[in-house]
Amino acid sequence: MLSAIEISRNTKLDSVGTLASKLGINPDEIVPYGRYIAKVPLTYMNDDKIKKSNLILVTAITPTKAGIGKTVTSISLSLGLNKIGKKASVALREPSLGPCFGMKGGATGGGYAQVLPMDAINLHFTGDFHAITSAHNMISALLDNHQYQFHNKPEQLESIVWKRVLDVNDRTLRNIITGLGQGSRTDLVETGFDITPASEIMALFCLATSLDDLERRIESVVLGYKQDKSPFTVKDLGVAGAITVLLKDALMPNLVQTTENTPAFVHGGPFANIAHGCNSLIATKMALSLTDYVVTEAGFGSDLGAEKFLDIKCRLAGLQPKATVLVLSTQALKLHGGVPYEETKKPDLSSMQKGIPNLERHVENLRAFGQSVVVSLNHYPFDSDDEIEYIRNWCKDKSVSFVVNYGFERGGEGASDLARAVVKVIEETPSSPILFTYDDVDPLKLKIEKIAKKIYHAGHVVLGPKAETKLKKFERLGWARLPVCIAKTQYSFSDDPKMINAPKDFTLTIQDVVINAGAGFIVAIAGEIMRMPGLPKTHKLFGSGL
Repeated sequence: MLSAIEISRNTKLDSVGTLASKLGINPDEIVPYGRYIAKVPLTYMNDDKIKKSNLILVTAITPTKAGIGKTVTSISLSLGLNKIGKKASVALREPSLGPCFGMKGGATGGGYAQVLPMDAINLHFTGDFHAITSAHNMISALLDNHQYQFHNKPEQLESIVWKRVLDVNDRTLRNIITGLGQGSRTDLVETGFDITPASEIMALFCLATSLDDLERRIESVVLGYKQDKSPFTVKDLGVAGAITVLLKDALMPNLVQTTENTPAFVHGGPFANIAHGCNSLIATKMALSLTDYVVTEAGFGSDLGAEKFLDIKCRLAGLQPKATVLVLSTQALKLHGGVPYEETKKPDLSSMQKGIPNLERHVENLRAFGQSVVVSLNHYPFDSDDEIEYIRNWCKDKSVSFVVNYGFERGGEGASDLARAVVKVIEETPSSPILFTYDDVDPLKLKIEKIAKKIYHAGHVVLGPKAETKLKKFERLGWARLPVCIAKTQYSFSDDPKMINAPKDFTLTIQDVVINAGAGFIVAIAGEIMRMPGLPKTHKLFGSGL
């Protein structure tokens, strides 16, 4: 089989004008970035069409460190839907340069299920990440200037909670000191850098519904606290309009295509173990406005990605997935059955059976949301027939649709069975209206407990002193009705990455909580969450094969 780069180079791409015309978009109205990439004006969003289109969520069981093939499944499902005669598109997040030059290499799918041009998408693309980085750091500079201008005056802030961001993996920037060499009017401040996908600007950007909504959200971002303990926001700084202008072009979703010329909207990229882990709401709505079936994914396993997609994004936007595809691999099941990751490619039916409780937990959780589930095995050449047959029979016993997806190896043809299974579910037994994990009126602590106990199956939730104090403060400041976004490891239902499979009755400890008032949620931090990753000893440098 050809490599991903070879496949991408051998694919004949439609011009972006031709691609736009197929969607009913006037080619003269798009903003082209070369021959194969364009931004689409927001005027093409259509609320009536959005309600009639079919949204399909792709999520996964608890993944291995190399992932589980969720993006490949999302792309190949869109190919398969078009292969069986449906008008479909896919909506995905943009890759971050950090992971692309760190552990992941590329992040545009693989094999015969890719979004293209893969080199441009994996690198600078249309500059959206740079715009978000600039907007975030402009706020940082203006905030520092505020402190300089009002040094030792009542207007000087008592504390700052806003850092800087950069879209690279650089552990040396996690903790820094600013203000050196600036004289007596500037205090030395301990601060640091997060990676751009962890920025609240990224999170709110991906939940904004319009340019006006984007500005409103930017205004609400909390930067620090005044001497009287009240929050100091971007609105107080008086620069929300200017920051919005920096993001004006970036807000338009990016139109590209797949290896089979299926339309793809690739836009936004918040981390799923820190933020809500979904592509932009605008990209999802644009895809729904222009095609009859839209495939989108939520980051990591369903305990993180799907929960946040449903409890945060769908709650905000009123979206209703018609079906959810749950991706698994025999490797992941063996890992949860106790096999070291390096050994998971070897046939081992017994260990794979031991990992089935992880699959069962994810199926139960999704059904509790009211979702109709299709289990999709991401096929690898080393999968044995008896392993596949065991999963098939297990799904049959649980009355869950099951399909082996060969999209990586054969593109749309290999994903046609999956496409037919999903369409059948949508037409015969579509998902019910979403049953949210918690209610808006629940106290913040109760929202955290409901997620921990209903989704993670924790027995107890312990709030550290800092988290307890800040939750009370947030409720006092009027943020009690916001949804909760739990930041935790993607490798376990618990906050301990080594607690694999389907643990229950454990204690989940919330060490800290953070207000993301612009994005519109509270972040509850469980375990060690790295907001600025480092580079591994051995890199997968994207571009080394170009």
